Amino acid sequence: MDLNQLINDCNKNERKAQEQLYRLYSPKLFAVCLKYSRNYTEAQDNLQDGFLIIFNKIEQFSFKGSFEGWLKRIMINNVLQQYRNQTFLSIVNEEIEDDYEIDLDDESISLDFLLKIIQELPDRYRLVFNLYVLDGYSHQEIAEMLSINIGTSKSNLARSKMILKNKIEQYKNEENKTFPSAK
Repeated sequence: MDLNQLINDCNKNERKAQEQLYRLYSPKLFAVCLKYSRNYTEAQDNLQDGFLIIFNKIEQFSFKGSFEGWLKRIMINNVLQQYRNQTFLSIVNEEIEDDYEIDLDDESISLDFLLKIIQELPDRYRLVFNLYVLDGYSHQEIAEMLSINIGTSKSNLARSKMILKNKIEQYKNEENKTFPSAK
């Protein structure tokens, strides 16, 4: 079945088509949810909630642009909706700290470890980091999505990079203690 037919059948609330759409896109959309969620269980909940929204709004897809992009946007908005209007997105001090670069040339750092430390970031930092670094949104777009100002977005990004850099350095130091190089 082609994608357009699948979308049309989902629009008619055909359960088999909805199941097929779920099976087709759930792995990619779960990865999106995992990036923005605090943990695996929350990501699973966000995926299920997001698919309910998708099935309720699928008639709004106009067959212009990428269907996968449309799905991803719904998932991101679903996760962000949980965090909107919560005071943790505001910070008192908006001084922008130095831009921290994270050296990931070392192949000893696994993707699982990176995902874990990103998920451990405080919500406001994790959301801004993911939106800016992983999904390529501008600070202006992030500010609008999270109802914060641009300075807050920039500051949260700098702080998230600092936290991640410190955790990676700590991990590397612990690894060097465990496996010292032979000289």
